Formats: sequence, structure tokens, C-alpha cells
Amino acid sequence: MTPVKELRFAVSARAGEVSAILIRPPKSRLLLVLAHGAGAGMRHRFMEEAATTLASRGIATFRYQFPYTEKGGKRPDPQPVLLATVRAAVAAAHAVAEDLPLLAGGKSMGGRMTSLTASEEPLPNVKGLVFFGFPLHAAGSPGSSRGDHLQNVTVPMLFLQGSRDKLADLTLLRPIALRLGARGTLHVIDDADHSFAVPKRTGRDTSAILAELAEATASWAERT
Repeated sequence: MTPVKELRFAVSARAGEVSAILIRPPKSRLLLVLAHGAGAGMRHRFMEEAATTLASRGIATFRYQFPYTEKGGKRPDPQPVLLATVRAAVAAAHAVAEDLPLLAGGKSMGGRMTSLTASEEPLPNVKGLVFFGFPLHAAGSPGSSRGDHLQNVTVPMLFLQGSRDKLADLTLLRPIALRLGARGTLHVIDDADHSFAVPKRTGRDTSAILAELAEATASWAERT
């Protein structure tokens, strides 16, 4: 049975403490610090199932709350608070698993906040970033400016994107990944939307999609 440990760590004196969940399977090869998206916390079904599936591939996860979800709120914290939380989470994750190489990232907003944090100053001990649905633009408003900061990120990045993701037009995201050179890897999940749901006609279920996401992450991490 994979050990699960619930933790707390401090973001700042003003923002207070937030909760985290460490899942560390036996013979873990690395630890992914995983932030949630804007509309749901770390206990959302996708976050839980993703962590469990990643564990089956030897990837430990450190999921955490942002202060607004810790307090039961719906509106995300101001960006400086979100970025401070990312940095504090990475430090807390390293403190509880110093022997494991670190990756950082998250679902949608959580991934973008991680990249913004890393673009301002490298995240200590983090060797790469993983984005589960990078939110490049608002639905119905294609644009690429939200990805401008990625050029300032110094570590490799993996973009896991659904081909039907309305928050990331692939004709805009692909050029960004290409411009990143060796630092940018794009893995497209056919027929998946921003939540990685796929139509029934594909014959694929949630477990199959999660397995592909975990496999892509593990394979990329081995090469990074």
C-alpha cells in the first residue's frame, strides 16, 4: 500500500499555513510538487486520481492548497500570494523528501503559477516543470501573451495538452514549445479537453487518459 501523509506548511506570516498531501510509493524515483487549478482544490477527483496513477509509475506527489482554497474560497488569491505559495510548497516538499529529485507544476492555473514563479527566480532543486493543461488564453479569446514568461524559465518543461483544450489553441502553443528548443516538450492527448475528458466514441475512459499522462511524465522525466 502506498503511504499517504497529510502535512501543513507556512506560506507567509500574512497568508498563514496551508495543507498538503504527500504520496510516496515504494522505490519512488522523483517527487512532483503538484498545484491545483483555479476552480478546485487538491482533493479534486482529477488531482487525486492523477496522484494515484503517477504513484503507479514510481512518481511521488506533493499536492497542496493555495490559501484561498484552504479557507474555502472560490476566488484565487492575488498573484503574489499564489507565487509565494508555489515557492513555499517546493521548499516544504524538498524538506520532507530530500533524497528525491524534484519536478514542479500543476493543473491549469497551478501549472502557470509554477512557471511564473520559476521565471522570476529558479525554484531550488527543481529539475523540470510539468503542466497538466497549460492555460494559454481564456476560452474563446485565443492569444499567446500568457506564455511570454516561459522564455525566462531555465529548466525543461513538459506540456500535457488535450487536442480539444479551449484554453490552449495548439496552433499557438506549438510555436511556443518549439521556440523553447530543448526546454520545451509538447505531448498532445487526442480528443481530450481542458479537463482531459474525451468523448465516449473514442472508447477511452478516464483511467486510460490518466495512464497516458503518467507514462508521458515518467518517460520525459527519465530523459530530463
